[in-house]
Amino acid sequence: MTKRQRVVVIGGGFAGFTAVRTLSKIAKGAVEIVLINPTDYFLYLPLLPEVAAGILDPRKVAIPLAGDRPGVRHLLATVDGVDLQARRVTCVDSEGGRRELGYDRLVVTVGSVNKLLPVPGVAEHAHGFRSIAEAIYLRDHLIRQIELADTSTDPEERRARCTFVVVGAGYTGTEVAAQGQLLTLDLRDARPHLRDQPVRWILADIAPRILPELDERLSRTAHRTLTGRGLEIRTGTGVAEATPEGVRLSDGEFVPTRSLIWCVGVRPDPMVEALGLPTERGRLLVDEYLRVPGHPGVYACGDAAAVPDLTRPGEYTPMTAQHAERQGKRVARNIAASYGHGRLQPYRHGDLGFLVDLGGAAAAANPLGVPLSGLAAKIVTRAYHLLAVPHGRGRIAGSWLLDFMLPRQTVQLDMVPASAVPLTSCEPERTSVLSGSASGPNGSPR
Repeated sequence: MTKRQRVVVIGGGFAGFTAVRTLSKIAKGAVEIVLINPTDYFLYLPLLPEVAAGILDPRKVAIPLAGDRPGVRHLLATVDGVDLQARRVTCVDSEGGRRELGYDRLVVTVGSVNKLLPVPGVAEHAHGFRSIAEAIYLRDHLIRQIELADTSTDPEERRARCTFVVVGAGYTGTEVAAQGQLLTLDLRDARPHLRDQPVRWILADIAPRILPELDERLSRTAHRTLTGRGLEIRTGTGVAEATPEGVRLSDGEFVPTRSLIWCVGVRPDPMVEALGLPTERGRLLVDEYLRVPGHPGVYACGDAAAVPDLTRPGEYTPMTAQHAERQGKRVARNIAASYGHGRLQPYRHGDLGFLVDLGGAAAAANPLGVPLSGLAAKIVTRAYHLLAVPHGRGRIAGSWLLDFMLPRQTVQLDMVPASAVPLTSCEPERTSVLSGSASGPNGSPR
């Protein structure tokens, strides 16, 4: 009896999750599919800011991996070594157990991690935003600052606790600032002693405008919406130093605050460089078929791969959810083609547009190049998320309806201590000492 071929997929983000689901549909059990991921869920990142704002329960954005597709085995572990010659993967589970796994086809979709710049004090005092734990912690932190401000008799302390600084005005930073500001205003307004206390939010970025990935008209729309709500936008400004008492901006201003939220972007997972293969800015070089040159049977896609952009010759596809998901489908079909099912095809995809949720009834979007703002953009944004999220659409829509009809439940859960979500990303980037904008890991159709 012929032994079934084994396809190992490393990483359960947009690219890996989609690759596994697509290949499972095509293979129908003809090959063994193993997904190695340190969590038992796929995180739908675009809605994570709504978790931090208390609009969505964390479980709404966590899509279970177990039982999602027949013929797929989920291995709850982290890969710490790949032997390309022996075609074997070494991984470690959450309790320290080690095991080796052979493969016939390997797909590297490990995604990205926080980009940590070597700014003094940032690693010690900033809060990142890449995981459910970080979102839950940030929500508790925001609530805690308003509650402590309400009980403080020191005007300076009150002012510092009601000041919040978000660094990085890409998709993630802009959405976190927009949602966070509305949450803290609700918290402030519910406390009679704080109603005269201003709640200050600063969104800083060294880029010349917020949302530089968006069409300039949409960037202006988002800028106008947020500043009209009272949010301060500091373009051309980074962070020079972070301390327990506040943040010194690159223009010299010291902002007293207890809240520095770090959303400067992402970099490919360090595991990519550990493979010892050619890379481009930390991303594994692949051809237009998502194959790693010189290593038959090895593929890569998503944020971990530098994929040639056939719509823009000479460039690589950006690190966005839109490309990761579609590359996951293409790599699955090309693997199937390597077994004689279908035809090998290059990856080619043009942007469908961009969406950014600005909280409340506000959003900015350009689906298929049509610029939208306000309520129309909000409807398109939420409709897209309902179509794109793999499971739980009814629960998400129900939460949105309840948020519209009822006040939010604003209590701390104290489930995640600060020590559980350190802002780390292996070695800090050495390209700059100031902040840069996020490239949009939580991007919608981006």
